This record gives sequence, C-alpha cells and structure tokens, in this order.
Amino acid sequence: MKFTKMHGCLNDFVFVNCFEEKISNPNDLAKKISDRRSGVGADGLILVKSSENADAFMQIYNSDGSEDTMCGNGIRCMAKYVYDHGIARKNKIFIDTPVGIKEIDVQTEDGKVKIASVDMGIPNLTSDVPEAIHVHDFNLKFVGVDTGTDHAVYFVEDNPDIKNIISWPDSEFAKEGTFFENHKRFPLRTTSDFIEIISRNEINMRVFERGCGETMACGTGATASVFAGVILGKLDNEVTVHLRGGDLKIKVDDNKKCFLIGSAVEVFSGEF
Repeated sequence: MKFTKMHGCLNDFVFVNCFEEKISNPNDLAKKISDRRSGVGADGLILVKSSENADAFMQIYNSDGSEDTMCGNGIRCMAKYVYDHGIARKNKIFIDTPVGIKEIDVQTEDGKVKIASVDMGIPNLTSDVPEAIHVHDFNLKFVGVDTGTDHAVYFVEDNPDIKNIISWPDSEFAKEGTFFENHKRFPLRTTSDFIEIISRNEINMRVFERGCGETMACGTGATASVFAGVILGKLDNEVTVHLRGGDLKIKVDDNKKCFLIGSAVEVFSGEF
C-alpha cells in the first residue's frame, strides 16, 4: 500500500489515496500505521476518497483506531494533497467530510500548496458559557464548542488550579489529560484545549486530543478556542494561536463564521 506522510504545524497524518488503494479495515490500519515505533508514525490516518459533491471526501481515523469527523490541520493537508497530486488543480478546493463540505482557499508556491485557509463555518456552543466542571482534583470552568468535532476550552486565567498547565511536564500533562478526555460530562470523549491569553490578538495553546493524546497542534481546537474567546469578550476577531508545533491564524467574521489559516507540508511518500 502506498502512502504519503503530511503535517500541519507538526500535527501529522498518513494519507492513503483510495482512488488507487483499497482499504478493508481502516480502524486496524490506523492503529498499526500510526505507531511511532513499528509503523510510519502519525496522529492519525486520512483516506482520500471520491465524492459526488466535492473534489474529494476526507475520512479520518485517530491513532487509537477510532473514526473522527473533522480535523482542521488534516483538511489543510487534504487540500494540499488534492492539489499537488492532480486530483483538483484549482485555487479553491472543496472537501467533503462527515460534517459537510468545507471550502479551502489555497496559496501556492512553485506549483504546490503552501498555505491553506479553511472556511470552518459557525461553531456551535455545547455548554453554558462558561460551565463549571470538576476534573480529577481540579475545580474548573470550560466552554464547550463543536467545530465539527467536540472541544472543551479552558482559559487558564479563569482556572487557577491549572494556571501553569501550558508548561507542565509531558508526563504530567499526559496523565491528567486522560481524566479530561474521558470525563463523564463527555460521553463520546472530548478534546481539551488549554489557553493562555497573551493579548487580545495572541494566545498560547496546548491540546489533549480525543483518540490521540497530546498533539503538537489542533486546527479545530484553535478555532474553538478563539471562537470561545470572542464569545466571552476576551479576544478580538483576528488571533494568532501559538501551538507546540507552530502558529495558526483564526479569523472570526461579524456573523461568527470562522476561518482557519495555516501551512500544510508533505514530508515523504513510501509503501507500507
């Protein structure tokens, strides 16, 4: 099976072109190919499939084998894959997903996509604003946001129990992250986004992603976090999000529609 390794801000994925390959057990394949010792190594598997209504259909599986519905970094890479590999050579790419068709504007350099801007639509609030929650040993407040996949956004300025979580050691973050992901408040599990506000136009973010653990970046999470900050009056409508793997930009228009802007990188191709 041929594959292509890609990443957006080091949130990495293995892409398989299902125009050419046939995958019989994607859940099992996702676990095997995502393993960083015995596989290729990735946060997840993305299948590039045909769509009757768009340029391609994106089907995504987390590294634990669970299927997901949307991925902001993944869909930017998907747009790059579709353009660079000749599936659709145009500056506006339409990608079908389990939560609808997404429109991506691409910027090219030397004939290949370098930057992609995703119309993420208007997120949905899934909690009170904010909502109290007790996680493990912590009394906290979060904002629930659905950006095509479920997020719980924690602003550290409102949560003194975890005020230093952005700089926690990896082992401590991984241990506590499982309590956040699997809290009974979220029966389907959730991705937890931890936000430190630098200014009204700049934030630091650390994420514990459903089905993956900590990832270096999360596009849907960055979108959810800025949207929550705008709703709470903490942030302006254009924000730079600093993640461990790089920077993303989020723009929120007057109607609360969100746009996710960032890089997309092809690393290498091979056979598995």
